[in-house]
Amino acid sequence: MQDYIIMTDSCCDLTDQMARELELEVLPLTMTMDGKEYPNTLDGRYITNEEFYKRLRAGKTSTTAAANVGQFEDAMRTVLGRGQDILCLCFSSALSTTYQSAVIAAENLAPDFPERTIRVIDTLSASRGQGLLVYLAAQKKKEGLTLSQLGDWVEDNKLHVCHWFTVDDLNFLKRGGRVSAATAVVGSALQIKPVMHCDKEGHLTNTGKVRGRKHSLLALLDHADQSWTPGRGRKVFICHGDCIEDAEYVAQEVKERFGVKEVVINYVDPVIGAHSGPGTMALFFLVYVFLIFAWARVMGRFIKEGPVAKPAEADNAASDDAKRKDVVPGFAPVDDPAVAAKGGE
Repeated sequence: MQDYIIMTDSCCDLTDQMARELELEVLPLTMTMDGKEYPNTLDGRYITNEEFYKRLRAGKTSTTAAANVGQFEDAMRTVLGRGQDILCLCFSSALSTTYQSAVIAAENLAPDFPERTIRVIDTLSASRGQGLLVYLAAQKKKEGLTLSQLGDWVEDNKLHVCHWFTVDDLNFLKRGGRVSAATAVVGSALQIKPVMHCDKEGHLTNTGKVRGRKHSLLALLDHADQSWTPGRGRKVFICHGDCIEDAEYVAQEVKERFGVKEVVINYVDPVIGAHSGPGTMALFFLVYVFLIFAWARVMGRFIKEGPVAKPAEADNAASDDAKRKDVVPGFAPVDDPAVAAKGGE
């Protein structure tokens, strides 16, 4: 069987333990504060999430840089050299040049490893939305999917990862140019909180605003409720910018509203946190549209043909289906800017 690994970057916001259990290769982006560069590793060996947010709250500012071509070339060459292929799942190209760096690195390495395969995919996702897609891909890999099959699965499902998030401090969005200075001042004075999501092109899009922190958290849940489908009991990911109590509140609401058994909480990493600030809250889950399509097909057939099956015929049909190996019960999920070449741009 084809031997390959899943490679991703640190903006997936998975825990270090989860990444190791899933046997992921994770490249760090970089955060710079007070003139010092900190590789954004999942284990926080250079700076912990707690320390990073403590400094932000104290008034420190930071800048970020994407994983560059040289980093990807070094990491990919090591993997290829030991006889493995690579499926690389990258942070949204609308938010970072990490994906472009990975593509260039793969192209540069192709002549040296003509027998090996590197497939690079733009997840169009961010933070634990990207992490959720990577996590699910790793589960599919364990089921035996080939690199080609898994790459196709990711492409088919990546737009079904829902991202809903809010920030607590508009000044961080102002620094990143996402809101004007006037909006930040007025919004902060009136306790206006934006509610945003990741659109189908991977951009962060403002979908509305509410007044007050509690209302912003409830807005995330209300938006989730509007797009939630009957895939109850599925895994949901939450990320927070050093506001664990709010994260636990949202997690409990998710369990009660949607019947979800497992909600996994982690920090928003320093690279994304540099732009969103303390108090960021994000909710990620996969929508299941297969059931909707199936329902539409059934209703269309009913309207066209009417209730054609008699009870005995229906029983026989069910018996025939039970004998077919291709009939599966249930339904399947359909599911800063600064980057440079090695050494800086």
